[in-house]
Amino acid sequence: MVIRLFIVSFLISSIAASQDADVVHRLDYDRNAPVDIREAGVEQHGGVAVRDISYASPKGGRVPAYLVLPNGKGPFAAVIWGHWYWENSEFRNRKEFLAEAIALGHAGVVSLLTDGPIARPGHIEDKAPLNQQQVTDLIQQIVDMRRGADLLLARNDVDPKRLAYVGHSYNASVGGFLSGIDKRFKAFVLMAGGLSDELDLKTKEVQEYRQKIGPEKFDAFTAKYAWLDPGKFVSRAAPATVFLQYATQETFLTPERARVYAARVSEPKRFKEYDAPHALNAEARRDRIAFLTEQLSLKPLDPKLLAAIPDLPQPPEPKEQ
Repeated sequence: MVIRLFIVSFLISSIAASQDADVVHRLDYDRNAPVDIREAGVEQHGGVAVRDISYASPKGGRVPAYLVLPNGKGPFAAVIWGHWYWENSEFRNRKEFLAEAIALGHAGVVSLLTDGPIARPGHIEDKAPLNQQQVTDLIQQIVDMRRGADLLLARNDVDPKRLAYVGHSYNASVGGFLSGIDKRFKAFVLMAGGLSDELDLKTKEVQEYRQKIGPEKFDAFTAKYAWLDPGKFVSRAAPATVFLQYATQETFLTPERARVYAARVSEPKRFKEYDAPHALNAEARRDRIAFLTEQLSLKPLDPKLLAAIPDLPQPPEPKEQ
């Protein structure tokens, strides 16, 4: 299942020959269009408000999200969170980082947690190998996160110099794209995600997949979308600082491959491995919050609040159909 996730998420391209202007244009959007925020409800968590909102996607439809707001006037730091796409996880949506975002609300962080296209009402997954929807959904997610930055930075209580992004798995790759094209972010945390098509295309697993679906079809698809390689973007993340978190208990994204991904990332960067499955663990969470505290100049989080954040459950590998 993890192998298929990487194929869907990252193996839609090879090394890009086109650069900068043309590529950025393909991931651009109308920044003057209304964000059109709508609120469905609000819950209070000890002085931190969780607003159930949605906003207009530049690629059509609406983006469901939680907007987590500290008590006070700010200016606050802000974080955009991108969830993993583990197929049989109940946290394959904006709930993955909600407890973490609420805890950081007590440290003065405004958070935006979005549902990716696969978690939105009405989404029907195309399970055919290498299909157009995979590309459409990826581009929409990248653009929707940029629109999310617009939403946060338009707020008077957000400090525009203290914006960070945290993405897990699929959304770590999305963060790789963002790091190269959107310089409003001061820092990125990229968790257990693929960051180099060049590496992925050379792996035994992907070469076997290529033979399974047919080399001609595979090669034509990767050639068509040769401009979509996160490695070409994350190599230009500077001046943002990138913190890479990887798990050692992986079958596809092994520690050796993770280190090759890390080599693609521009400086300044940090890299750490954890004795954990794809979901990572409490140590990774503590390190992640410490990194955000440092990068965003936050007041230290109460250790009791930090300890109360639950671990992300690691579901078993679903059976391939």
